[in-house]
Amino acid sequence: MRGLGRVPGATAAGPRRAALVAAVAAVAPLAMVAPALLGTAVLGTAVATAVVGTAVVGTVYADPARATTPGVGFTADALPTYQTNGIAWSVASANGAVYVGGTFSAVRPPGAAAGTDESSVSNFVALDAATGKPTDCRVSFTGKTPSVRALAVSPDQRTLYAAGLFSAVNGKAVQNLAAVDLRTCTQVAAFHPAVNGWVRGLAVAPNGDVYLAGEFRSVDGHNRSHFAAVTPHAALLPWAPAADLDGYTVAVTPDGKNVALGGAFNSVDGVDSHALAVVTTGTGEIVHSYPDEFVPQGSTVKSLVADGSGVYSANEGTGFDLFDGRMALNSPTFTERWRDTCLGATQAVLVDGRNLYAASHAHDCSSMGGFPNGRRQHLSVEGTHDPHLRVWWPDTNGGLGEALGPRALAIASTGTHRYLFAVGEFTSVNGKEQQAVLRLPDGPDTGAPPGPFGVSAGTATAGRVQLRWLASTDRDDETLTYDVSRDGSRIATINARSDWWRRPQVSYVDTDVVPGRLYVYRVRARDGSGNTSSGSSLGVRPSSTSNRYARTVLADRPSLYWRYDERTGNSLGDESAAGNGGLLQGSRTPAVRPGALAQDRSTAMGFDGETGYAYQAQPETGRTAFTVETWFRTTTKGGGKIVGFGDNTTRLSRKDDRHVYLRDDGRLTFGVYTGVVHTLTSRFAYNDGRWHHVVASQGGGGMALYLDGARAATNRVRPIRNYQGYWRVGGDRLSGWPSRPTSNFFAGVVDETAVYRTQLTAQRVAAHYRASGRTLDLADAPMGRDDPTSAQSGSGRRASQ
Repeated sequence: MRGLGRVPGATAAGPRRAALVAAVAAVAPLAMVAPALLGTAVLGTAVATAVVGTAVVGTVYADPARATTPGVGFTADALPTYQTNGIAWSVASANGAVYVGGTFSAVRPPGAAAGTDESSVSNFVALDAATGKPTDCRVSFTGKTPSVRALAVSPDQRTLYAAGLFSAVNGKAVQNLAAVDLRTCTQVAAFHPAVNGWVRGLAVAPNGDVYLAGEFRSVDGHNRSHFAAVTPHAALLPWAPAADLDGYTVAVTPDGKNVALGGAFNSVDGVDSHALAVVTTGTGEIVHSYPDEFVPQGSTVKSLVADGSGVYSANEGTGFDLFDGRMALNSPTFTERWRDTCLGATQAVLVDGRNLYAASHAHDCSSMGGFPNGRRQHLSVEGTHDPHLRVWWPDTNGGLGEALGPRALAIASTGTHRYLFAVGEFTSVNGKEQQAVLRLPDGPDTGAPPGPFGVSAGTATAGRVQLRWLASTDRDDETLTYDVSRDGSRIATINARSDWWRRPQVSYVDTDVVPGRLYVYRVRARDGSGNTSSGSSLGVRPSSTSNRYARTVLADRPSLYWRYDERTGNSLGDESAAGNGGLLQGSRTPAVRPGALAQDRSTAMGFDGETGYAYQAQPETGRTAFTVETWFRTTTKGGGKIVGFGDNTTRLSRKDDRHVYLRDDGRLTFGVYTGVVHTLTSRFAYNDGRWHHVVASQGGGGMALYLDGARAATNRVRPIRNYQGYWRVGGDRLSGWPSRPTSNFFAGVVDETAVYRTQLTAQRVAAHYRASGRTLDLADAPMGRDDPTSAQSGSGRRASQ
């Protein structure tokens, strides 16, 4: 994520009058979360906020989207590259070539299946950066269980240093550390320090000295506790910071004065400094220690890089006391500048200008305003002075070994182009088979964005069509452009920002229509390089009358309003101006008739009570008051969550509240969590097979539960626990809640779901109910109307979320 840049724009084209709205990404106003992104209309050089019902006339010009997310140096489009038959642990580059080390015995061309068209190698291959093909540099690393775990290049790019666990290079004896002359691609015979254990990390200082990290305890027979240094001529240096446990990585600052140490150690030279320390290059004296679990005890430092701006770390944690993300230390003080708190161990970092690239298996970045727990993302980029993740999502799978994906990163330059290489244990890239080696170019961007998803139309207001779709998601383009055509002629161009985990609804409101006439719309998505994809066409007949209930709901400015009129597909259109469309999961039944509004043609959505649910397509947070409203009909005896708020979309949430759920006995409970559970419960059962209207709210007036237009229960609980999450309908976690039903999921039919950023008054709730065509009558309640004196209110403790 990032802060708000240029807001997305909407432009109308042609001589017709049109009204338009582009609603995108209503995300929480936190420092680490982008503010709501608004639609704009561009007329000449003037910019005006788009307003529904406003006509834009004249010639209008689009503000084109960039080819890739601004500031990111590489596309997400993988290039053909040779691959290995095992794990690649290390990578380095020099003079237009890329050197890959690891645990593998063969390489094969791109597209070749494992075991076919292979050429034998011994744990090392040199590739041409511009073609991805092997060069004529052949070096073999052998031994009992050989593996090349670290590679580094000398400042003059003439020598490649390799380390790991091996006993020979091209048949000549060495002990876990070697040098290769890159001009002849032969071992440097005079360079053979004897390291008595695994070497995990290498760094070369500006003066050519080579620094080691690993599991070793001696070099050339001299005591060295996990860290050591040698000259380019293999002479052991007196530099000997002593760590109590393994070292994994070293990084020398560009001025050659200091070395950052990373690993699994608890102390260096007896000083408390878990997993991280900075020492001098001369004597190894500690410059900065990091005591008191600055790096939590459950975490280690797997990779370090340094440039003029500071030192950057990749961290891996286990258990509950962990830190899995990245951290930036200022130079020259080595104090913390920032740390990101994504979960999913980071294996490598690479700094490139103002970008920090990372290899990890990040699966939860919600704590810093990023994507929720669920899908694993193995490559990412953030700013060296801003840890928000940018829209750049080339990806791999976990692959072999520990199934952690990429293990090392490097950038290679050749001619006028640059390439980013990632190596590791993965076996696929961007969903296609490709093992252990990934190559990404600096351009051009060749990947077309997916076509607009879930194109639908709202006709609840007479004489207008609200065309809407969920923004497409592109691996390396944050801002995409949408061309809207009607009956074959383009009528609007809209720019909108999106991400794979936050997909705003984009809308075009057409008021230049005749009720009853058939119009055919189509939307095309394109990136700044001109790559395009089109959605399917949609035929729409505008209505000559407005829906009374929808008009009443919209008058209270909902931030989400799903009417469930979709007959096919996996998305829900939002009738509100906030652009909060929905996505559908599991088993459900669309277009259920009759819906909750008996005098209306709109339909409802049925959920199966086992797997079916809908969720908001972009997250939100930061409410001081809310109201959630929906209609439901069921005869279930197994209860289930009808509507609520949770922090996940692809699985049951870990944080969940602000929900209305049905107990097994048919009674309704409204619950919030503030460190303590607070609930309101209806007196009567509502699983009688009839349509019922439920409204739940919280704010300055406390909590309130309304059923069929009348207030059923209240209390004075005002605090709202804010966290990043999504509104969900049809099911989510209910573990630990009072009278937990048999099922987390609701079996029944739902209609007309709305969410508000305010607390609706009792008068407005009653007005909504009457707008459905019903009257406030005791006969509407299944056993007599609930009221605040007969319903239950309760508070209690629950396991911390």
